[in-house]
Amino acid sequence: MRVLVVDDERLARRELRRLLAGHRQFEIVGEAADVAEGIAQAAALAPDLLLLNMQMPGGSGFDVLDALDEVPEVIFTTGHGPCPADYLLKPIHPQRLAAALERAAVRAGLGSKPRKLFIREGERCWFVRLADIRLFEAEGASTRAYFDGGSPLLARSLPQLERMLDPQQFFRASSRHLVNLADVDRIVQTTGGSLALKVAGIAVEVTSAIS
Repeated sequence: MRVLVVDDERLARRELRRLLAGHRQFEIVGEAADVAEGIAQAAALAPDLLLLNMQMPGGSGFDVLDALDEVPEVIFTTGHGPCPADYLLKPIHPQRLAAALERAAVRAGLGSKPRKLFIREGERCWFVRLADIRLFEAEGASTRAYFDGGSPLLARSLPQLERMLDPQQFFRASSRHLVNLADVDRIVQTTGGSLALKVAGIAVEVTSAIS
């Protein structure tokens, strides 16, 4: 697995390099010392795993994840948090790191990896496979995502999301809705004679007025 280390402490980055040297299936392909550099490196290198510090100059590890269209596996290298991810306290114990690396490798699996989206709303956050999102619904400049376990609001516009999604999987049904075609329960006709898709318990009227 290709690893990107994002940590503002030079000694912490050096220690992680030393610890990972004993895990030949993991290769550090880059380092970043702050949020902006972490975002740029993650976008350029497309790593399989982020070893990510929580608090850094210019923001937090969450800010790095917020900016990525596609999120790799993540191990936070300090503190605790509300996300379903591994958190390691510094100084990092080699055995705990080894266990976290093993779990990350299992989650990543072999072959093609499912694309994931990092979603944060208030004190809660999720790593959600795009295939598990049933519906995106625009709310002003933001977008609500519907999936099992939540329907949080993303700080991304519907056009932004549409550009990163597979058009064979997500259908722009209207100016406010992107529908996962795999989750369409049925197609019904409205009283006005148009078609509506039933998905996530919501009737989405199909219109041609898409901006």
